Amino acid sequence: MHWPRPSSGSRTPRRPSRYRRPRAGALVALALTLAACGSSGTAVHYSFGPTSGPKLQPGPTYEVKLATVSGLGPVLVTGQGLTLYLFVPDHQSRSTCTDMCAVQWPPLILPKGVPRPVAGPGIKAALLSTTTRADGTLQITYNHWPLYRWLPDKYPGQATGQGLNNLGGLWWVMNADGAAVTHK
Repeated sequence: MHWPRPSSGSRTPRRPSRYRRPRAGALVALALTLAACGSSGTAVHYSFGPTSGPKLQPGPTYEVKLATVSGLGPVLVTGQGLTLYLFVPDHQSRSTCTDMCAVQWPPLILPKGVPRPVAGPGIKAALLSTTTRADGTLQITYNHWPLYRWLPDKYPGQATGQGLNNLGGLWWVMNADGAAVTHK
């Protein structure tokens, strides 16, 4: 393209608006980037996975009850219906799952001020108890096995941690008699 030369005393002619579009596009991109940040300045994360599934049940987290999980039969779950697991290295005693293990497999903790776990439908109350963790919290046990959740289980009826060999041992769901269900 040929640009006319400015004459003396005249101003440089403006370039056509098509040359300004990249700047406008950059401003729009910057605005969208800033809009994706929360008020704290950190990025807002959106989940693109399933946004709905079976609803959590209304019971307390410290209630242990039985619920049927497809392919496994009746197994221990929280009052909200989330599947509970035992960790074989615990050997029916104190929890050996700490640090990163306890992040991925959160122990079922008795909240402060709650005197004992709740034995829900199908649970033998004599098998339900607690054990003291290294950090002083009380972890709920069944037949002396410390109980855990598996974070990827988000809805009642899921048991995606069943039979995993993870963080130093096997993880199994448990039946009403307090025994591991060892089939997948």
